[in-house]
Order: sequence, then C-alpha cells, then structure tokens
Amino acid sequence: MFRKVLETIGTRYVIAFLNLALIFINARVLGVQGVGLVGLILAAVNIAVIFNSLFCGNTIVYFMNKYTARLILLMAYLWAPVGAALACLLMAVFGLLPEGYRGDIWGLALLNSFVAANARFLLGKDRIKAFNLTFFLQGGLLFFVLVAFYYGGRWQTVQAYLWGMYLTNGIAFLVSSLLLIPHLAPDKRARGKSFLSIVREMFFYGLWSSADNLAEIYTTRLNYFLVRHFSGLGAVGLLDAGTRVSESVWHISRSVSFITYSEVSRLKEEDVRKQIALRLFKFTFLSLVLITLAIVLIPEWVYTDYLFTAEFVGMHRLICLFAPGIVAFGCNNVIGHYFIGSGKIRFSAFSSFVGLFVLLITGYLLIPAYGVVGSAITSSLAFCSMLFFSIILFVRQTSTRFHDFFPDKADFQFVLQKIKNSSFLRH
Repeated sequence: MFRKVLETIGTRYVIAFLNLALIFINARVLGVQGVGLVGLILAAVNIAVIFNSLFCGNTIVYFMNKYTARLILLMAYLWAPVGAALACLLMAVFGLLPEGYRGDIWGLALLNSFVAANARFLLGKDRIKAFNLTFFLQGGLLFFVLVAFYYGGRWQTVQAYLWGMYLTNGIAFLVSSLLLIPHLAPDKRARGKSFLSIVREMFFYGLWSSADNLAEIYTTRLNYFLVRHFSGLGAVGLLDAGTRVSESVWHISRSVSFITYSEVSRLKEEDVRKQIALRLFKFTFLSLVLITLAIVLIPEWVYTDYLFTAEFVGMHRLICLFAPGIVAFGCNNVIGHYFIGSGKIRFSAFSSFVGLFVLLITGYLLIPAYGVVGSAITSSLAFCSMLFFSIILFVRQTSTRFHDFFPDKADFQFVLQKIKNSSFLRH
C-alpha cells in the first residue's frame, strides 16, 4: 500500500508543480482581476461537482463491489447533468454565479463530474496507475494546453482558460472511459434487488457524502464570494493566488486520503482500519508540516518580483496566516476518509459542518473589517476546528489515546522498513 501512496503523491506533485507554474503564468497574462474571475468560476464549478457527488463521488467506490458496475456508473452519468443544473440554479438564486459564465460553469461541472465518476470507479478497482493517469490528464495537461493558447495562439483571456479546461477534461473523460471498459462485464450481483431499491440505498448513502462534501467545499471556497462582496474582484485574485500556493501541499493529504478510503472500505477488521488511519495520519502530518514550513520561509519579494507581479503584494502574509489551517485541513482529510470508508460518513459530515459554522461566524466578523487578511484567518480557524472535532470523534469511536496521533521512534522505524520492503501494513 505504501507504494500506492508514493505513486499517487508523485503524480499529484507533478500536477501541483505544473499548476503552480500555471498560477504564475496566469498572474502575468490575466492580471489580478482575471485571476480573481477564474477563481470565482472554478469555485462555482467545484461546488456543482461536489453537489453531483451524491452519485458521482465516493458512493461509486462504496457500492461498486456490491452491485453491478454498469448500474452504478449509469446512475452517476444520469445524475450528473441534472445535479449540475440544480446546483447552478441554486447558486444563481443566491447570487454566486459570475455573470456571463453560467453555461460554462454547467458544462465544466458536467465534464468534471464524469471524470470524477470514472476516476472513483478506477480507484475502487484498485487501478491506481489508471486513476493517477486520469488526474494527470485532467490537471497536468492543462498547463501545456494553456501555454499553447497564451503564447502560441496569442489567446490571452479568461475564455482561453475555460476552453483549456474543456479540452483537458474531455481528454481525461475519454481515456478513463476506455480504461474502465474491461470492468463493465455483466454480472449478477444486483439480482434479487429492484432498481429503485438500489437507487434508494445509493441516494441515502450519497446524501451524507454530498452534505459532507458540500459543507467542506463551502468551508474552503465560500470566502471567495464574501471577499468579492466586501473587497472586489482584485482582492479575490490575491486570495486565490495565496490560497492555491498554500493548498499545493494538500496533494499529499488528498493522495493519502484516497488510499485510506480505498483500503479501509475493503477491510473488515476494525483494529487494522484504525492502525492504517493512524499511520497515514502521522505520515501526512509530518509531510505537511515540513512542506508548509518551506513555503512560509519564501520571502515576499520572491512573489512580487519573480513569481507573480507587484499587484500581488501581501502574498507572504496570507500564506503565513493560511499555514496552520492548511496543515489541519490536510490531516482532517485522512480521518474523514477513515470515517467514510468504514461506513460512518455522518461523522465526516459533522466535522465539515462544524468548519462551515466557524467559517460563517468568524467570516462575518473578520472579512468586512480586514478583507483578504480576515479571510485567511477565518479559513485557518475553520480548518483547525474541523480537525479538533474529528480527532475527538475518532478517539471516542476507536478508543484511541490522544498521544497516539503524534509520531514516535517506532513509526519512523516502521516506515523506513516498509519502504525497504516496498510494502505497508501488509499482513
């Protein structure tokens, strides 16, 4: 399993490097206003995609080994256009959709949802390399496409960015569809249960999953819309740049979380599940602290003189304020995916709602007065509250002691031995 973690993290960090390079290019090509608009559009797309996770997200991994794979994917594909439309309608009602981009947000949400469904299916089949390839095509390929658009075709607009996303998501969908075709052979696992009963079972599981994911995405992105309301589009551009640099370290926690969910959902022994979660939590904590510290040590002038432009002054202060929350949120992802994989998805949802509640309260107090700085503080407080709540739940559910979350000498020896043996928690 450790090899899977390293392969997935490696893929994610290739994508992260390309995305960071793209952030710097966007800053120079689109300016702070353009970066802000792209950030708002992507935030809306992500909200719609999370809304679709009712049938297109972790629900697929949980049910694909219980019922026929073709039925599970059919439900995901049928729901995606409907869910994206409903999400866009709700965001329009609350004034969250940028004017002139509603059709693009729906289209990109639809494509992203299809890719997410295929990727979750491949993950559930333990096709880690295919899973990683899908994400590389979706995320990493965007860098090369946009460089061609911006500098080869001299198409330096927000619309060019959106068409780049259409192209890369379309390629990722086609390739991932080809990769999953061998797993779509008919089987008899659904025999004896009606179609409606299966849909109902998936719906109630996915409802908790969607509530969890929606609360989480609102906790990470609602401040974009609050900052736009109180401080304008330029402030959103600064916030988006600082957020994306800080969140680049989440590729570790997201990679580990996917593996945590995949492993825990297949195992039945509770003690083994607990040990997997604790080992991966410690690995994630140490990795995030080290990388976040390295980013914090980058001085302000590097951002304003070399990586971005003078418009992005204040980046270093934002990143420092984000840092505690970034580590906390990444670690919380591991615990949350333990709960999801063990069928206790409501606990992960409760944690996300705690974070959202803290974000709304502190954001209402801090963002109008302090703008982008207040938003960074708000995010860190929300993420730390999520982790604190999740740890309390984990301790109560698994009879874990608090000091078990901190790495010790035995953990370092264990990881080094498993790297040598190319295995992890193998029994």
